[in-house]
Amino acid sequence: MPNSPASARLAIRLHDDAVRIGPLTIHFHRTLRLPDDGRSYPLPPSLGRFPLHRVADHADRVPESWRGDGGVFIPMHQREALWLGFGGRADDPVALKVAAGMRNALTGEAWDERIEAGRDQDYVVVPGQPWLDGFNSGTGVIRQFIAMPLGMGYTAEGQLSGEETFGGIQLVAFRAREGAIPPAPEWGESVVCEALALPAPPAYSPGDGVVAASASHGRVQGPGAEMGLAAGGRMRQDIHPDEHGPDVWDTRRAGRLFVHIVDAGMYQQITGRPAPATPISAQTYADHGLPWFEEYSGAGDIAPSDALAGLRSVAEKDAEHGFTLQDDGSVEVPEHLVTRVPPPSFSDPVS
Repeated sequence: MPNSPASARLAIRLHDDAVRIGPLTIHFHRTLRLPDDGRSYPLPPSLGRFPLHRVADHADRVPESWRGDGGVFIPMHQREALWLGFGGRADDPVALKVAAGMRNALTGEAWDERIEAGRDQDYVVVPGQPWLDGFNSGTGVIRQFIAMPLGMGYTAEGQLSGEETFGGIQLVAFRAREGAIPPAPEWGESVVCEALALPAPPAYSPGDGVVAASASHGRVQGPGAEMGLAAGGRMRQDIHPDEHGPDVWDTRRAGRLFVHIVDAGMYQQITGRPAPATPISAQTYADHGLPWFEEYSGAGDIAPSDALAGLRSVAEKDAEHGFTLQDDGSVEVPEHLVTRVPPPSFSDPVS
């Protein structure tokens, strides 16, 4: 990170389709695309994690522009949804900024790596925030993260900046200043995501078989191959205020990561593997009577972003173009199928 001593940088590791930035763990979950019908839905489940790959391991096949950014990449189908799950240590919390196409997912502002008092909170704190499913667009409401190709004007990046240059997801995590957080050695790693995982959702195939490398391998280029995040349907989700305060976070003790998003064709050209199959629809999921989720913590919610509240959703952009490319029929979710998820619990101390 610029202007940071090397010793202060947080180590970034990739393990078992999870990213670790210092004490923070991030999972990228496949999930249902919610109907974009004006309703606010409960939290959809995890349908498994997206496979993660290091750019450096495929340097001879990825776009040249990735080499400067480094980082990792994941495959997504057009109009597929994802959510980010977080785990951390109560005795070593982290402030995390999340951006899509270099636009902050909480405020819509251009990307920066500062945390300052007097500004709207543009980061989440882990432990505390167990997940983030979309753009901060209303009080207690987010708009779901949906993958769309660059160059079509659908993404938050395109709508807010007028250009679609970066795509992907940008992450930067900050540790607390030395001595700012009281020690709590009896608390270990936060377990916050597994309650939403479904081991065998119906009609879902991970599609993770290996195929032979083809003669088309090479530096992958072409329109539509790289993806960004657009706004989808509405979901009930709070983004919790920082109980520690902005002065706690040390921007010199930081780690940042670029997560590139590629479509299924580009993913197979780079890795020689097919992308996971498209998840089931929200309607099919509801028809099977499977559970939805709702967090209860009493931790409150930060203010919504006017800029992000004004985003045109994928369905609205479709309408502008005269397209009818996705089914956004409403889904009924009976209350007895909504499981209330308690605040994060903590395991035994971990190293």
